[in-house]
Amino acid sequence: MDETPMLRTLLVQARLNWKNPAENRGHLESQLAHCEHVFDLAVFPETFTTGFLGDPDLPSEAMDGPTVDWLRRQSQLYDSALAGSAVITEGGKRYNRFLFATPDGEVRHYDKRHLFGYGGETERYSAGHHRVVWTYREWRICPQVCYDLRFPVWCRNRGDYDLLLFVANWPRGRVQHWISLLQARAIENQAWVVGVNRVGEDGKGVNYPGHSQVYDPLGVLTADLGEKEESRLLTLDRGEVARNRATFPFQDDADPFDMAPI
Repeated sequence: MDETPMLRTLLVQARLNWKNPAENRGHLESQLAHCEHVFDLAVFPETFTTGFLGDPDLPSEAMDGPTVDWLRRQSQLYDSALAGSAVITEGGKRYNRFLFATPDGEVRHYDKRHLFGYGGETERYSAGHHRVVWTYREWRICPQVCYDLRFPVWCRNRGDYDLLLFVANWPRGRVQHWISLLQARAIENQAWVVGVNRVGEDGKGVNYPGHSQVYDPLGVLTADLGEKEESRLLTLDRGEVARNRATFPFQDDADPFDMAPI
């Protein structure tokens, strides 16, 4: 077994169409098709089918709906995991759900814990209650959605992940927070951090500046996609996680804690 597998990660910094799931799926499908290299994981922004809070007058989607089916098909086509969040209805409640489709047909999920009350998300969706970590191609991946980035306890590495993966609709007015917090999460958790944001303007006039980024386990910036629509392939080395933690064993001095039931 390879002790330090690489993860070829495609960041899809896309311009999303407001309230148009079919058009967004088609656009993202074309983004994948234009990638000239093999990838292990492709990452789309938050609410990639509708835009943030762009679903109120659209039909509800469930886990057997067109978006999840599309993710499965694309995952199998490219023999790659596909990740991003979409609005999913389950048990009469709507969730901002991080979806993670793998080539074996499985679709794992994480429901966004920290709903953005300032923007009205708490009025529309239900919060998730469970922090999760998935293993994929020997990588341990912790998924997070947008506003979760502001809450370091929820993101805290307890020796259980190698990659902290954020998808977002993060607006231009607070983009410096996005950049600073992504770097902070990498430094404090000694893990790779990948954050994929959208570009363009939504139906409410909110502008999104992109700046999808990748930080290594030392907190060094290895990619910034700028402000234009772009897909870029980065190769992440899991060995850097182990080497960093062995050289700088800061986690040995971390405070132990348990999360109270939510």
